[in-house]
Amino acid sequence: MRVHLLSAVVALSVLSALAGCSKAPLGAANTVQPHRHHHHPPHGGTPVVLGDEDYHIELVLDESWGVLQAFVLDSEMENFVRSSAPRIEVTATFAGSAHTLVFQPVPNPETGETVGDTALFEARADWLKTTKQFDGVLRSVEIRGTTFTDVRFNFPKGNDTDR
Repeated sequence: MRVHLLSAVVALSVLSALAGCSKAPLGAANTVQPHRHHHHPPHGGTPVVLGDEDYHIELVLDESWGVLQAFVLDSEMENFVRSSAPRIEVTATFAGSAHTLVFQPVPNPETGETVGDTALFEARADWLKTTKQFDGVLRSVEIRGTTFTDVRFNFPKGNDTDR
């Protein structure tokens, strides 16, 4: 009888200790940190989020040529997404004045991309050779049936808060 009682006490002690391990100490906050995912632009450019992270546009500047490329990417910035957009327009504001950048679709025979079915757009402007920062508004772009309008961002910071 004494062995059974001792076994029961030991078993209850072990269960109590295990149960106590899963609880936070008194007064400690028992919170779970939310998972944050990070997007990494594949070309090291500026990420611009479209919608609720439906898509991204990565802006990549070649200042020596005055060319700004816009790559259309998926929600995780891992895959290119082809768009039928005829152009992408951005209003860039710096030094108290506004300038319009018109990104034209760029075909790529190696990937089969054509005007009307491409993930790459380019804009050219002489001021891109000397301007390192501007505030931008992407006026409108349609990607796979969804239109995104008046998307605000800063170049080179972007607007992606998960970075």
